[in-house]
Amino acid sequence: MSNRLLKDHLYEQVARVGKALSSPKRLEILEMLAQGEKAVETITAEVGIDNKLASAHLKALKEARLVQTRRDGKRIFYKLTGSDVAQLGVTLRQVAEEHLVELSMALQNMVAEPGRMVSVGRKELMAQAKRGEVIVLDVRPRNEFDTAHLPHARSLPLAELTQRLAELPRDVAIVAYCRGPFCLMSDEAVKLLQAHGFCARKTSDGVSEWQAAGLPITKT
Repeated sequence: MSNRLLKDHLYEQVARVGKALSSPKRLEILEMLAQGEKAVETITAEVGIDNKLASAHLKALKEARLVQTRRDGKRIFYKLTGSDVAQLGVTLRQVAEEHLVELSMALQNMVAEPGRMVSVGRKELMAQAKRGEVIVLDVRPRNEFDTAHLPHARSLPLAELTQRLAELPRDVAIVAYCRGPFCLMSDEAVKLLQAHGFCARKTSDGVSEWQAAGLPITKT
């Protein structure tokens, strides 16, 4: 094989990954799978697409070796092929935010409301949580929390929050988080908590962002 053909072949292989990442829905699926293994029907429901389209997207991701499958009876489950795939998603989003004004402005608008975002850094937030000065609230589904979560975090899924408000102390600040900057579950949680008189903020970080920053996470 000539040098030219060899280089073409090498870049073609890398481009397979780039091609698999070229769909907004596939990026959203990867963000979901970064939280843990998901059944096909769960992916379909949360991403808002039909089974046929979901299968096509998952096939593209599988062909690029970004996801793998497991069958349990008639159900098929998908998961990432490695933690580096989740980190790739974080890096891609960070590069896009740095260079695309449209994305940067959209993210700024998401956090423009005063009093919504936590003001301390990651390490200080965890130090405060360890000392019991704040409650770090994971509002993702419980199975995602069980897969991995931020240190000292407490699970209280958004779907259960209204019914379980009495479990939260009113004399301690609450910081909610979910799947990352594009996830809106923590926004909904903060709105609900503030409406009921809690001192609540959010962090845009999720488990993947935490790992990308080189910080530890907790696995159960």
